[in-house]
Amino acid sequence: MTLPNLITIARLFLVPLIVAMIGAGRWQFAFVLFVVAGVSDAVDGFIARRFNMKSELGAYIDALADKALLVSIYVSLSIVGVLPGWIAILVVSRDLMILMAVIVSWLMDKPVEIKPLVVSKANTAAQISFAALVLGARAFGVDLGLVEDAVMAVVAVLTLISAGAYLAVWLRHMAA
Repeated sequence: MTLPNLITIARLFLVPLIVAMIGAGRWQFAFVLFVVAGVSDAVDGFIARRFNMKSELGAYIDALADKALLVSIYVSLSIVGVLPGWIAILVVSRDLMILMAVIVSWLMDKPVEIKPLVVSKANTAAQISFAALVLGARAFGVDLGLVEDAVMAVVAVLTLISAGAYLAVWLRHMAA
């Protein structure tokens, strides 16, 4: 077990705490824990690269921790009425689609190599930024007004483009 993997596992343990803080309306704590989770993601990646501690397990649990955090936050914010349900459904559906495609490719003995696409990285950055923006606005009592709608629209468009790009890659892979 490497230090980056331990940091990633700690990030996984932050997810239910953040969800609990959102559910309790403790926005400052939710925001701070979210920032800690984000910083830990950067730190574990830096340590893994800098000190040659990359591992296959680390790659999987890092992706799992990122998805658990984002999906949980979007669903939680939707449940408490801060975000509309459609954005949570869109974020979750994209990830489920990718997971199902990977499973189907494995079942058909045509495993697909999972590589993040440029649009996927932009999508993840937008989803994280939007979650931080919404949590921060709640934590500090800031009314985002139309900014929230504009950023949510960017997240929605990038999520749809990313889903379409992964679907196209998967379909080409499966047809080969």
